[in-house]
Amino acid sequence: MPAAPRRTRRRTYAFLGATAALATAAALAAALPAQAHGGESHHPLPSRYQDVQLLSFNDLHGNLEPPAGSSGRVTELQPDGTTKTIDAGGVEYLATHLRKAREGHPYSITAAGGDMVGASPLLSGLFHDEPTIEALNKLDLDVTSVGNHEFDEGARELARLQNGGCHPTDGCYDGKEFEGADFPYLAANVQDEKTGKPILKPYWVWKKRDVRIGFIGVTLEGTPGIVSADGVKGLAFKDEVETINKYAKVLQRQGVQSIVALIHEGGFPASGAYNYNCDSPGAGSGISGPIVDIAKNVTPAVDALVTGHTHQAYVCTIPDPSGKPRMVTSAASFGRLYTDTTLTYDRFTGDIARTAVKSANRVVTRDVPKAPDMTDLISHWNTLAAPIGNRAIGYISADIDNTGTESPMGDLIADAQLAHGRELDPKTSLALMNPGGVRAGLTYRAKGAEGDGVVTYAEGFTVQPFANTVNLQDFTGAQLIQVLKEQVSGTNAAAPKILQPSEGLTYTLDMTKTGADRVVTDSVRLNGAPIDPAATYRVATNSFLAGGGDGFPTLGQGTHDLVGGDDLAALEKYLTAHSSASSPLAPSAADRITVVQ
Repeated sequence: MPAAPRRTRRRTYAFLGATAALATAAALAAALPAQAHGGESHHPLPSRYQDVQLLSFNDLHGNLEPPAGSSGRVTELQPDGTTKTIDAGGVEYLATHLRKAREGHPYSITAAGGDMVGASPLLSGLFHDEPTIEALNKLDLDVTSVGNHEFDEGARELARLQNGGCHPTDGCYDGKEFEGADFPYLAANVQDEKTGKPILKPYWVWKKRDVRIGFIGVTLEGTPGIVSADGVKGLAFKDEVETINKYAKVLQRQGVQSIVALIHEGGFPASGAYNYNCDSPGAGSGISGPIVDIAKNVTPAVDALVTGHTHQAYVCTIPDPSGKPRMVTSAASFGRLYTDTTLTYDRFTGDIARTAVKSANRVVTRDVPKAPDMTDLISHWNTLAAPIGNRAIGYISADIDNTGTESPMGDLIADAQLAHGRELDPKTSLALMNPGGVRAGLTYRAKGAEGDGVVTYAEGFTVQPFANTVNLQDFTGAQLIQVLKEQVSGTNAAAPKILQPSEGLTYTLDMTKTGADRVVTDSVRLNGAPIDPAATYRVATNSFLAGGGDGFPTLGQGTHDLVGGDDLAALEKYLTAHSSASSPLAPSAADRITVVQ
């Protein structure tokens, strides 16, 4: 399929630290129905209602190439109640699907729910995600909210992605200056602490003829707890609901009655199937998680919520504060799905006819032609990345997955960090890895010409793209037990974050209990011996956890800190030392944590 023509846009997006530009005020010219006019007309007037297509996705995370393994599959519910998996994702296919979907829809908007970049595979991450912004420009993305990962390299780097310019350290790649995003990043609830103003534009209005739809973009208020401190220094993250309600009033004062919120926060549907009807009655229906309370409190002036962050797929209705159902959607992650929503615009009121809203998630299948312009883009950046990415760093005998409460990939990373810790200090007792930092598994099947079972540097980068260091700290046994309890209590009570343990650390997690009691204290063992509350344990973690990130404040209270090497380098060294072509590494049994359901 030939590439769709690029839409020309004039850049009017706010710069970092500048006052966010507000859309110009204009009264909505409501069109009268044709039958309201007397006499003949040689220019037929538009009907009262206009269907507007909203195509949306979220949490792309720089996955330009088709994601591998379970990260590149979706689950589909069949009519007979069974499920099947479908290979999905890759911007070559996403572009084809979106361009096909737009055909026959002159009123079409493409929006995203944040985390377009960050935690990206080597192809994008090595170049500070410039390739992904270029791909999104070619996709004709109209608007996106920021997500937490847009702050991985700080607000200044986010401003560069928006406005263009070469990287301050690495310069211009391939001799060309980076042009920046053709679409606005919206950051309504992210303020400069000194000025109290949004660091980027808080909202944006899509216009075509007499149809106007406003978009407000926010990220989760808890972003500082899941991003490195350097990335959010000098920024304040405000309440999502209060912010959206505030700017909905601003839009309404400008005559914009149709409003969509792009929210980088999400929920958890009862089923993992992308096409599950979460509005169906009965046990197991519905959705849980932070987005539920947000949706129930966002002003009824907002007509639909495009969400993300949890990497889940759902198309649900949640009652707004007036009790009326409102569409809430999420398209999983990594470009495997997109959501196709029909917003019926009422020209009389300038608002969306909420009862007519329809929405469904669509699979980005790989059985369609690749978009040639995306193939060219990927080829260009792969040529630059190949000398670094194709280097072999280890060998595996089977897939090492990153799924489950405890995953083989999580175990492998923890073991690698324990080994690195013991090189720094032989007294290192154990290592703990945050599950959100395990971005992918390792697949046995060759991705390129390296051969089956070969782990390349690019594959390792996809697993651990954050450039954290491996840090050592001392904790008492009592503190260590408290760390384990923080997995399922405090900010992690509703959505547990189970740390991946190194070899020798074992315990029971009883999910039939609530809060901190879910960690069975008497079951915690290190190399078979009970944890001594008064003893000192040397613990290896990445620098993000060592700062108390991910809701583990006790990990920020360690003593005798020692900063080690890069976490990916630690994984590479471990794989090189523990595997070879003739003796590949097998996945762990992932049995260090005994889970009682």
